[in-house]
Amino acid sequence: MKRQKLLLLPGLLWLVLFLIVPLLFVVWTSFLSRDVYGSTVNVWTLDNYRRFFEPLYLSIFWDTIVLSAATTLLCLAIGYPLAYAVTMMKPRWQKVLLILIMVPFWINFLIRSYAWILLLRNQGIVNTALQALGWIDRPLSMLYTTGAVLLGMVYTLLPFMVLPIYVSLEKMDRKLHEAAADLGATPLKSFWHITVPQTLSGVIAGCLVVFVSTMCLYVVPDVMGGAKSAMYGNVIQNQFLAARDWPFGSALSVIFIVFSLAFIAVYQRATRRNARRDGA
Repeated sequence: MKRQKLLLLPGLLWLVLFLIVPLLFVVWTSFLSRDVYGSTVNVWTLDNYRRFFEPLYLSIFWDTIVLSAATTLLCLAIGYPLAYAVTMMKPRWQKVLLILIMVPFWINFLIRSYAWILLLRNQGIVNTALQALGWIDRPLSMLYTTGAVLLGMVYTLLPFMVLPIYVSLEKMDRKLHEAAADLGATPLKSFWHITVPQTLSGVIAGCLVVFVSTMCLYVVPDVMGGAKSAMYGNVIQNQFLAARDWPFGSALSVIFIVFSLAFIAVYQRATRRNARRDGA
């Protein structure tokens, strides 16, 4: 037992040095003040947290929640059928499809975002093809819109929805479907009353990861949304890099962490409830 604890020591030290200590520094900075030159001064205040409740930042926070929810729902609507289809394939083809789903992770995130610019800009591939087919007379404004940001978010985070659902589907007992069919259940009823409850933990995990990741993602809105799109992650980035207001940026980061922890607590509660129901 002592040897096992010693093996955990390097990982614990890594977490303390590169997670806990920086997080405590962010929390501490969130209560400090900023002088006229943009430097952080050791004067404690709660004004950084009060600024969050100004109409501008509340509006951005609400817009971010709406866009994150839309991204999560679209990823679920696309990811669940995709994961289900993968599990229906032969094992050899399952491996191929999973590799294809994971391929985007092998490409730099920024390069993937700029690739969409080549596709969606006025002289991009999509508009050029539509004009060549005679379907449109002039280029469509598809880039630097909320729709473009939503598209980029779904493209980026879809694998995080597919993989947890796929794992849940793989663990499912297929004999229950056979028993339901013997008892006269239709495929739709079998799916709704057997497949969905057994994969609920994977659905909740995927939704949690996609929603929280969308909330803090700033590259896609910055590249595909331009100046017309401002999300919570972009505001935090701007406070640290452009505005040089580290205390306010730290306060926004702490608020986001608390918000994320609340979602994780909801996920754990739902998972425990689902486990108790399965045990019963």
